[in-house]
Parts: sequence; structure tokens; C-alpha cells
Amino acid sequence: MYRNSYPRHGGNRRRFNQQSRGRVATTIHASKYVSQAVAAAPTPAAHITHEFADFPVDEHIKRNITLRGYTTPTPIQDQAIPHILAGRDLIGIANTGTGKTGAFLIPLINKIMHDGTQKALIVVPTRELAVQIRDELIAFARGMHISSLLCIGGVSLDRQITGLGQRPSILIGTPGRLKDLINRHAVNLASYNNVVLDEVDRMVDIGFIKDIRFIISYLAKARQSLFFSATISPEINGIIQAFLQNPITVSVKQTETASGVAQDVIRVRSKEEKLAKLHTLLKQDEFKKVLIFGRTKWSVERLAKTLQQNGFAAASIHGNKSQNQRLRALTQFKQNQLHILVATDIAARGLDIEDVSHVINFDEPGTYTDYIHRIGRTGRANKQGKALTFVM
Repeated sequence: MYRNSYPRHGGNRRRFNQQSRGRVATTIHASKYVSQAVAAAPTPAAHITHEFADFPVDEHIKRNITLRGYTTPTPIQDQAIPHILAGRDLIGIANTGTGKTGAFLIPLINKIMHDGTQKALIVVPTRELAVQIRDELIAFARGMHISSLLCIGGVSLDRQITGLGQRPSILIGTPGRLKDLINRHAVNLASYNNVVLDEVDRMVDIGFIKDIRFIISYLAKARQSLFFSATISPEINGIIQAFLQNPITVSVKQTETASGVAQDVIRVRSKEEKLAKLHTLLKQDEFKKVLIFGRTKWSVERLAKTLQQNGFAAASIHGNKSQNQRLRALTQFKQNQLHILVATDIAARGLDIEDVSHVINFDEPGTYTDYIHRIGRTGRANKQGKALTFVM
């Protein structure tokens, strides 16, 4: 075990002011950060009733799916794809990393391929998730000449406006940039008759609810609407009422915390001791691919530079980085060119990074929900992972 013993009663409660992020103050007891991994078999899988070959989609798409190495759909794909192919509005309730992207991309690509009047808008909370979906789109639509465009912050607005002039079939964007383009009359969302809102709980959590409602107001009335979220709050339910018509609900929601993640705390008395203990941990062989979370852009950048100066292959991603810088760091981490990635909560949701051995909360999360999403970056695909949280 990594921790010193923590008080069973009273102490080690942390309260953070979340008003700047639109949330009330939250208290997290240190005991919530401690849990043993369950080494038993993974949670029993839902009954899968299809192979990808069974879906009534174009053979070209099926070949691309095979080239990706996929044969059996995930539960969300198995249950959602038939309804989307049938033209139904859909609410998909699923955790990050369950195959949601394929669940909506495969039927949308098929629809666009067979009907040139079909276009799709995909709205996501972060630039990184938008890039990830674009990469999946390129793979699933390989050789099919389906045009797409990313509309995200951190890159040239003029270039995106030029790209919109070419009327791409699929538009993938973040709420802030899409709102900007609407206000500049650069995009006509009424021409997009298929719309996906992905990771809606995250978009609401980071303050995009007004932007979402703004975007919805510009959409075509006659459309197919797909909605994906891990949770349904009253605010999210309000969006559902405005966004969807007679939807079918597909839920493959799993337990809040992955059973394969061993969770523990590391108690420290000072910032100096905190940094020293972090260095000691990172030098251990088992810390092969480590995602470290900090609370602010400034602290994340400072920690990454400190680690670099001490000989660690580390980089950072946060809101002050350009899109190219963020994407470069993320790609290097995914390809194991970096040992450590230091990030704000921008990396806690939506990103699919293989074989993260450890998540370290160098700064405690603001809410327990944030904690769950942070540690969800390890212990994925039924593998074992470890999550450590520093407490003072």
C-alpha cells in the first residue's frame, strides 16, 4: 500500500469553491479515494445479438470495420446501431470508452453514403474528443469520399470558414467554436439533418448548457437526433425535451468506478514533500505510463516543466496550450513516446488512451464525479490499473 493511515473520522475533508465552474462547493472524504481492485472476472457482458456483418450497412463500411480489427460490437453498438439505422431518435446512456463513437458513426456514414442530401453535425465538449472522433470517422469511411471538417478552438477560424464553404457532409465541433461560426453567419446548421450530442453531461458540467441550447435553436426541425451521456440530470433532461422526438433509450451504464482500479491515498505535510514523493513514485518500474491531474493550468504547466528538468519524459495539456501543442502531447503519450502526461480535467473525459498504468491526482479533484472520470483513464478494457491521490 502507498498511503500512510488516514483518520477514520473527522479529518481529511476537502472543500473547494466551484462557483467559477457553475457548481456548488463539494466535500470529499479521503476514504473515498481508497478501494482495492477486484481481480475477478470482468462484469458480465450484456448479451450481444449481432456481429458487425449482420448490420444492414454497405459492404465498404463492413470492410473498413474489419480492417480496424473489429468483429463483435460493444453492447452500446449492438443495441443502438439498429435503432439509428431505422431512423429513430436515440438516448444512449453509457460510460466513456464503451464504443459510443462507432455506435453513431457507422449508421451515419451508411446514411450519407446512400443519400447525398444527408449531412451530420457532431457536437462534443473538448477539442481532443473532436479530433478522436474525426480520426475514427476517417478509418470507418476510408475510400468513401465523405467530406468532413473539424470546427474547434485553438486553430485557424478563417480556415474553418473556408472549409465550411465546401459544404462538408460531416461537421465535428465544440460548442464555443460552433456558436462563434453561427454568429458570423459562416455555417447553416439547418442543412444538417442528423445531429449528435456526445458527452452531454460533460458539456453541461463545464458550462456549455446555454451554448447547447443556442445551437439546438438553429437546427433543422426535420432531423434525426442522437444523444449520448453517462448521466441524466434535471438540466440534461431539459435538453432532451428540446432536442429529441419520441426517442428510444439504450442504457449500458456500468458501475461508477471500474472494478479493476486499485485506489489509494498518499498523505503529505507540505508541497515539498508532495513533489519529492511524486518523484520517488515515478522512478519505480511499475509506473510505465502515468497520467497526472492538476487543478489549474498554471500548476499543471509548472509541474510538467519540473518533471522535465528532473529527467522525466513529460508533457502537459491544458486550456492555454494551442490545439497543435495539445494534440502533439496527446499523440506522443498514446504512442508511448512520453512516460508522463500532466493535465487539467480537460483530459478526464472522452479520451481513449490505451494501457495507462497509473492515474495520479497530484491535486485533489473538485468533485467526486471529477474523481471518477479522472481514474477512469486507467483500468480500461478489463485491465488492471492504479489510482493514487495526494492529500494533505
